[in-house]
Amino acid sequence: MGAAYERLVRSYEYCRTRTDFVPKVAFVLGSGLGNFADYVTVESEIPYSEIPDFPVSTVSGHEGKFVFAYVEEVPVVMMKGRVHYYEGYSMEEVVLPIRLMKMLGAETLILTNASGGINLAFDPGDLMLITDQISSLVPSPLIGANIEELGTRFPDMSHIYDEELQELIRRAADSEQIPLREGVYIQFTGPGYETPAEIRMAGALGADAVGMSTACEAVAANHMGMKICGISCVVNMAAGIQKTPLSHEEVKKMGSRKSEEFRRLMLAVFREMKQEM
Repeated sequence: MGAAYERLVRSYEYCRTRTDFVPKVAFVLGSGLGNFADYVTVESEIPYSEIPDFPVSTVSGHEGKFVFAYVEEVPVVMMKGRVHYYEGYSMEEVVLPIRLMKMLGAETLILTNASGGINLAFDPGDLMLITDQISSLVPSPLIGANIEELGTRFPDMSHIYDEELQELIRRAADSEQIPLREGVYIQFTGPGYETPAEIRMAGALGADAVGMSTACEAVAANHMGMKICGISCVVNMAAGIQKTPLSHEEVKKMGSRKSEEFRRLMLAVFREMKQEM
């Protein structure tokens, strides 16, 4: 075993000393959306800081713990706060939580985030179903020796975001009468917000929304064969489109304002999942 896989196994073995809960779904709660975990039936929690050699969230608004819970009777492991490449972690460390949730039993991954809108048809506060992504501007988490226990050396990326899960989310949004945009998400490294020229470049590449997470996580999850879906909360318009300065406080405030609508959508998503399990 390589060092990366050994570290993953140590994390798994520690978590199994704390809980025997087997999730079917892994759920990453993005900036401003962490309070979803307050509305579910929690079985156990494990702070990242208690897991040996595990990366810890350092960003305001990212609490930093795994929450094992039932959501509409579906067994779920939630990341209440993620870790980011811009915090100084390696890409292997950034995707370690995703790989761990798969090892714990999750076959489906729901990714959420806060983003800046590039598509001029979008408005701050829109929820966007992620239909594809651009991850070329950040290092791939698959660089280096392949971890054969997790997946193939050259994984196909034609359908990172599962079409059936996309349709399930559309049904859930319709049932709750929640408007849902759709588009391509692009990840930059951060932590600085993008320049207007970089946003024009991203738009020319075909991106509809921009952020500092998610795409690398989806690459790692796809490598392991997980079914993936993603929803982005467009908290502001990106640089050069929005004329006022961008700030993390704005991200958290809009995420908080949209939390009730997001909660309704996600509960509807899990009700749909329950019917198909």
